[in-house]
Parts: sequence; structure tokens; C-alpha cells
Amino acid sequence: MELAFDNEKYLKIQKEKIEERIRMFDNKLYLEFGGKIFDDYNASRVLPGFNPDAKIKLLQEFKENLEIIFCINANNIQKNKIRADYGIGYDVELLRLIENISKLGISINSVVITMYTGQEVVEKLKQTLESKNVKVYLHTPTKGYPDDVETIASEEGYGKNPYIETTKKLIVVTAPGPNSGKLGTCLSQLYHEYKRGVKAGYAKFETFPVWDLPLMHPVNISYEAATADLGDINMIDSFHLEEYNIKAVNYNRDISAFPILKNILNKITGKDIYKSPTDMGVNMISKCIINDEVARKICKDGNNKKILCKFM
Repeated sequence: MELAFDNEKYLKIQKEKIEERIRMFDNKLYLEFGGKIFDDYNASRVLPGFNPDAKIKLLQEFKENLEIIFCINANNIQKNKIRADYGIGYDVELLRLIENISKLGISINSVVITMYTGQEVVEKLKQTLESKNVKVYLHTPTKGYPDDVETIASEEGYGKNPYIETTKKLIVVTAPGPNSGKLGTCLSQLYHEYKRGVKAGYAKFETFPVWDLPLMHPVNISYEAATADLGDINMIDSFHLEEYNIKAVNYNRDISAFPILKNILNKITGKDIYKSPTDMGVNMISKCIINDEVARKICKDGNNKKILCKFM
């Protein structure tokens, strides 16, 4: 099969982009990390040449300066939520990820169980994790969220969450599936860092949609089709367009939530760090597409055959 993507170039420039973002702050970055860390065969299908394990290889590049915080929603544990792609529960996937990542010598900081309100099943998972020497933190629903920014960024909001001790420059915050509380965990940590005088930063790593490909590019259309069950809709980032007069693609949830996120970040840091949801991202995928025609054809053929790309 003809290649559409240069994976070696991707690892190089994606690493450089993340390092650049780390330097923007107090040499400490909380990176909300979406998508599959291992075995991303869907991305490799729409972009031939993309290594299914590109993301874990990218993280290995940072191994000496990286630690990972996992998030899992207590309600998803209670409901025994299943990953449609693997057919296993979020809790089982969490344990699988921790085991596989630890084998690579990457530091696992802890697991945060979010939206905790006393769910009985949480204790069992907590005990299992602690038996494997994994630290566990419990985060309850944030008072005032999403509208009362004054309360959210206060001792009554994020301040009620325990502070997670971290020692590395790059803290990747990831999860076994969507809606696990990654963003809330990042913001909670920023609140505590600033209280301690550490001007840490926040950024977002998402493979799709590709912000600097056209809205109707087949790669972005495939992503939208794959996430229909989540209600994701690709849109032009109106904040980015207004600020820079540049069209950028994002999705509806990030665009609609941006004003709230911007206000929370401003309350915590005292300034507007980002002008648009696209600004938050570090995605360099488009710079590594070496044959756009091949990428377009693969995605069009896949969609026509109902073989949809399943990304997070």
C-alpha cells in the first residue's frame, strides 16, 4: 500500500512541539491526552504509514521527564461501562494500560477516581490498584461547576481535591475511555500548583479532528462519523477565526466549553493563556502527511464501505 504519512517525521516534530509547550510555562505541563495510547489501528488505516503504536513511542521519547496520571469516572465503574472496540470494562482497560505502560519503564504517578460520591464498587478497584502499589486519589464533583467560576477556582471547588504530588516536567493525564475527568483533573492540579507558586501549564493532545486540514477533508469526516455516538460534530473554531482570521477545525464540545474553560484558566493563572480551543492543542499530524491524495482516497473508500474509523 502506498504511504500517506511519515511516522519518523511525526515523532520528531510532535516531540519538539510538546517540548516547546513545556517551555511556555514554569517548565511543567499537564497534557490532557486523548485517543488510544496503544494499537491505534484506526489511525494507521486512514493514514497509511502511521505506526499504530506511535503515541506510546512518542511518550517513550519523554520517559525521563514524564509521569502519567490516569482518570476513571466512578459512575463508569458503577455502570460497568464497556469499551466498544475491545469489549472490556473501563476498569479492566485501566489495569491493562497500567501494566503495559509500566513494562516500558514509564512512570505511573497515580489513578484519580473522579465524580466520586460513595459508589461501593470504587473501593474494590481502589484496593486492587493499591495492591499493585498504584496511588489512588478520589475527586468528588466540583462545587459550582460549570458556571460559578469564583467557587470552582477556590478552596470550596478544586481546593477540596487532594493535591497530587508530581516531580516531572511533563504530566500526561489520560484515561481508559472518554468522559473520565481528564480536564477537571488537569485544572484541579493547576489550581494547586499556582497556590504553591508553580506556574504550570495546560495543553491538549488529540489526534483528531486535524485542526489544520479543511473541515470537509475525508480524514476529518471519518473522525466525525466515528464519534457520532458521542455527539461530536466537526466545526470551524469561531474563536480562532475571530482572533487570527485563520480557519481551524475543532469539535462542538470543545468549542462550546471554551468560554468556561478560558474563565477558569484566567481565574487560576491571572491571564488569558489561550485565545481559542485550537490554541490549546499540540497536534502536528497534518505536517507529516506526505501524500494527501492517498489519505483522501483511503478515507473515502472506508466511508463508502461503512468501515468507519473509530477514534476517541
